[in-house]
Amino acid sequence: MILRQFARALVAPLAVAAAVLLAAGCGDDAASSVTGGGSSSLTLVAYTTPREVYEELIPAFNATPAGEDVSFERSYGPSGDQSRAVEAGLPADVLALSLAPDVTRLEAPGIVDPSWDDGPTRGFVSNSIVVFLVREGNPKDVRTWDDLVRDDVEVITPNPFTSGGAQWNIAAAYGAQLARGRTKQEALEYLRRLFERVPVQPKGARESLQIFTAGKGDVLLAYENEAILARSNGEPVDYVVPDETVLIQNPIAVTTSSRNPEAARSFVDYALSAPAQEVFAERGYRPVDAEVAARYADRYPEPPGLFTVDGALGGWAAFREEFFNPQTGHMADILAGRGFTQDDG
Repeated sequence: MILRQFARALVAPLAVAAAVLLAAGCGDDAASSVTGGGSSSLTLVAYTTPREVYEELIPAFNATPAGEDVSFERSYGPSGDQSRAVEAGLPADVLALSLAPDVTRLEAPGIVDPSWDDGPTRGFVSNSIVVFLVREGNPKDVRTWDDLVRDDVEVITPNPFTSGGAQWNIAAAYGAQLARGRTKQEALEYLRRLFERVPVQPKGARESLQIFTAGKGDVLLAYENEAILARSNGEPVDYVVPDETVLIQNPIAVTTSSRNPEAARSFVDYALSAPAQEVFAERGYRPVDAEVAARYADRYPEPPGLFTVDGALGGWAAFREEFFNPQTGHMADILAGRGFTQDDG
């Protein structure tokens, strides 16, 4: 950044300040707001797409005995950006990010306790899947992953170096090829062909949705919940659930530096409760509460080739290093070959 030439003594504090300011104003739809007038205050740092859910959950939590004296500040933005900003000093009590590595990377600096993913849901607050968002009526007749690499199809997907949603999309595309019996090299070649069909890479999932609904592209690789949101907002779109896709698991965690850890834990517990999981389900997410999920099974059928990153791709630690290392990862090479940089939005 702009700090490269400054004296070493100034670098750390200036970098923290820059990251905090960036988080306050960057991303798809980033915002910081305060609600409630309680004696306890919490800061929720979240990725952008569940914003509508949390804006509904917070007043519902405030109506409970545990939440009646709690006020909230919120920051929304691309998951990777949010995680890096918290590491650099952005205050946070509760993290609600797109994928587990954006939380686990905060264990080493002591911002998140390694036990954050203990418990029956393994630290996850919601699930989703990767789907194909298409124009109303599906005029290009996009049905399978092979359709995405046709010469007449243009695909929108975010930048994987800023967006957790983009990393889920790549995991889905790559894993789908393996599920269909292709070799790792063939699956990697598929990713190269896919990104030949990508004209622009927004910073995050919500910005990608905005660009697509504005008319750019034939297919948007998207969270299922974003596709449902677009349709509920009256956008002229449909979506296709491919036979092979990845189970998206979204984490939530309390930071070790929380100013009000008891209130923060109460909010996380509320987000995992049946009433809150009903809100997630109504907003297009697949609930992690087993009883709520059973009630919504008809709305969210399981694709026949559904897989997980842990089960099919060796886990996030290995997959992220292989694909998203900014120097040696496959995606750095693929993006460079397309003329993109890791900062392109």
